Amino acid sequence: MQDHPVTDIDAASSPLAAFQGPVACRRTADALILTGAAADCADDILILTFIAPAVAGLPERLAGAAVRAAGGCRYRIVSGSRDWAVEAASVHVHRDIGKAFYRAVPPRPTPLKKRLLWGVVLALAGTRGGKRLLLSLRRPA
Repeated sequence: MQDHPVTDIDAASSPLAAFQGPVACRRTADALILTGAAADCADDILILTFIAPAVAGLPERLAGAAVRAAGGCRYRIVSGSRDWAVEAASVHVHRDIGKAFYRAVPPRPTPLKKRLLWGVVLALAGTRGGKRLLLSLRRPA
């Protein structure tokens, strides 16, 4: 297997992940985490986690970044006219599609009896006497 430097990336290759707008860059002891809106669907939040040591010179925020595989364990983060090379043991791509999911499958409304029951339980739990009553109901006879 031939080893290519990061600069030998084919510019036409599709990105591993593409963001639109601002991208937050967070570092932990052994990971770099990029979070932002997905370029292909603004409702989806894209979370890209590199298991890698810190990347030198990477700011806390990027704009419209794209991440491309560079072969082996190397990746390239491109934002505007700047780019950064990352060597990572692994990369995890997560897409939070919660907004789209809940638009397609709206939550079921809670029945009135259940709302009333929990309203009473919470009101009782908010008072000293109510707490004693709830605890006495819970204790075995």
